[in-house]
Amino acid sequence: MKELEIQVNEAGQRFDKYLKKYLKNAPDSFIYKMLRKKNIVLNKKKSDGRELLAAGDKVKLFLAEETIEKFKGAVPERSGGWEFPEPEIVYEDAQVIFFNKPSGILSQKAKQTDVSMAEYVVSYMLKSGQIKAEELRTFRPSVCNRLDRNTSGIIAAGKTLAGLQELSKLFRERALRKYYLCIVKGPVRQKKHVRGFLRKDETANKVRVLDKNKDGECVPIETEYLPVSYNQDMSLLKVHLITGRTHQIRAHLASFGHPILGDYKYGEWKFNEIYKEKYQITDQLLHAYEIQMPRLSGVLEELSEKKVTAKVPSIFWKVLEETAWQHGIQEVSEVLH
Repeated sequence: MKELEIQVNEAGQRFDKYLKKYLKNAPDSFIYKMLRKKNIVLNKKKSDGRELLAAGDKVKLFLAEETIEKFKGAVPERSGGWEFPEPEIVYEDAQVIFFNKPSGILSQKAKQTDVSMAEYVVSYMLKSGQIKAEELRTFRPSVCNRLDRNTSGIIAAGKTLAGLQELSKLFRERALRKYYLCIVKGPVRQKKHVRGFLRKDETANKVRVLDKNKDGECVPIETEYLPVSYNQDMSLLKVHLITGRTHQIRAHLASFGHPILGDYKYGEWKFNEIYKEKYQITDQLLHAYEIQMPRLSGVLEELSEKKVTAKVPSIFWKVLEETAWQHGIQEVSEVLH
């Protein structure tokens, strides 16, 4: 017999889903049979597996130790070595954590050998003692939003299942406001609210912005941008990402003749090369700068109406400090800090 206690990280999921993770090699039929025969019980009572688990619930498995070990399998592998600078934590509470992701790091791994922010979240939780390796069988902390590899800024993650579910829902339903900072080609003097349609080219891993949804295969996009400062060559923009599609800001701004500095996929090669040589720019100057939370209650109550911000990379300052702008650098500084 083995007794398990549900931890805060694991609470909120259905009992049968928990069991399928814990006994990951067991057939579903075996798990439901054990529930029917009361060989697996929840809080000393028979269960059908549909109950939602709460922290402190007790699970008893009246099974042979060899059977449990066979169906459990190996403990999930801990994240491999972290080769990048450790991301700065910009907000943390019992349910969620927000990091300032440096450019060059994936949000989630694209192939098995990748090490991404998703793996770093697990590594951080293990290292800080907020989760045990054994608990990774039934819950794995993970990120709730994605940024392109070469985009820096806020990555949000759930530390508990409930936190992950609720925060992911806010991103999915666009209930929070996301703001980016970027430096683009050309002077932008007025605030604009633009719409369009995005068509994805999977082969080229690229998107196109269209005025109309001609073939019904495009998705609508909506972007708002405000010039913070500008000169005859470039502008610093604060962008409100309303819809949040793949490469949306990069493609949308480029379609209006304002490609992001350092963006070789959607940008202008000659413009990028001039400033790459001058400032050693290696990635697009696009930064997920701020998230504004709505009024919240329940699991995410501590986040209610909070504004989370992430400092911009030093390369932004290098360009700003060495370039003449329409507005004073002190005014720009208020936005960047």
